[in-house]
Amino acid sequence: MTSLFVNPFHFSTIAENSGDQLGDFYTNNFEKGRIAFDSMIINLGPQHPSTHGVLRILAELHGEYVLRAEPILGYLHRMHDKMGQSKTPWQFLPNMGRVDYLHPIAWNWAYVGAVERLAGLEVPERAEFLRVIACELNRIASHILWWGAFVLDLGAFTPVLYAFEEREKINDLLQIITGSRLTMNYLRFGGVTTDLNDQFLTLAGDFIPYLRERLKMYNDLVTGNIIGRRRLENIGHLDANICRRYGATGPILRAAGVRSDTRRAEPYGVYDRFDFDIPVGPSNDCLGRYLLRLEEICQSLKILEQALEQIPKGLIRHPKAPKTTWKLPAGESVFSIEGARGKISIHLFSDGGRIPYRIKLRSPSFSNLNLFAEAAEGTLLADALAILGSLDLVIPEIDR
Repeated sequence: MTSLFVNPFHFSTIAENSGDQLGDFYTNNFEKGRIAFDSMIINLGPQHPSTHGVLRILAELHGEYVLRAEPILGYLHRMHDKMGQSKTPWQFLPNMGRVDYLHPIAWNWAYVGAVERLAGLEVPERAEFLRVIACELNRIASHILWWGAFVLDLGAFTPVLYAFEEREKINDLLQIITGSRLTMNYLRFGGVTTDLNDQFLTLAGDFIPYLRERLKMYNDLVTGNIIGRRRLENIGHLDANICRRYGATGPILRAAGVRSDTRRAEPYGVYDRFDFDIPVGPSNDCLGRYLLRLEEICQSLKILEQALEQIPKGLIRHPKAPKTTWKLPAGESVFSIEGARGKISIHLFSDGGRIPYRIKLRSPSFSNLNLFAEAAEGTLLADALAILGSLDLVIPEIDR
């Protein structure tokens, strides 16, 4: 407990965010010198259900209102950037599945893309289609697990059981081609490891209409639930201005009305061959981010359906792709892709040796987290947790 005079800005923010007259009362009395009271400091984490990882948030409260929320990182740092500068590309490639364990194929793709661009290595057409299929399935699994965990944060237990049921079906598919169910390492320099088989094609063909029907149930169970909507509507407004100031990307930026997606803005693979929309809005609050991710699942299903129908015959890996360690050409390359949480970029520097001179990983969750301190200020603690969940953070990606 710390006795202090509290900044009247907090009270005006409370009034704006809570929709009641409490903030006005505090502001008026503070300006007249009538208020000096105790605030309470509490820790959310580093081991806390709402943080979904080893994240600590230092929260200063007055009653149930958040005066200050400070994210504190460093509990999970694993030095991925440094390891990338001490290992060959082949040795470092499995690390990518550990950066974001919910969308590992996206990071897998970003790294092999940076190496391929620097080495001038082409990827066969069929392999590009296989990359899209694997990445979109993985994106769907990530969004579905976020949906279940987010609703669990709000107090509803049943939806997360459905979310894991869908995720297991996707993992059954990905296990056929990747051999893994979590930290997948499917892509290789110049292609992928495994081709599709009849079992995969059958299961994938059945899964697409199945999930479309299940999404209707999701909307009936959660989206239309008045309790859920009251927890999300007009909570945690994040407009385009704050998103740009903090470098937020992905669903958070698109919910703010900015139609930005790396698959369209910086096309890679064969995404330019598919017909899909980049949804925006419908609002920049917690509910808008929730609805946007559900729509993105629909768009990923649309991409997946087209990729399975159009996939050409051919090689799954370039015949001249190196199978062992080789020296990278001197120079630098940047490769960006659209991950489930936003834009992933890998900047690679080489001095012509077997090991990269420098590697820089750009993770979307790091930028997205920094919105929280400003967005949570002046809100109820329960609403602050809803805002935190709506950001869809993966802590190992932040604390890499």
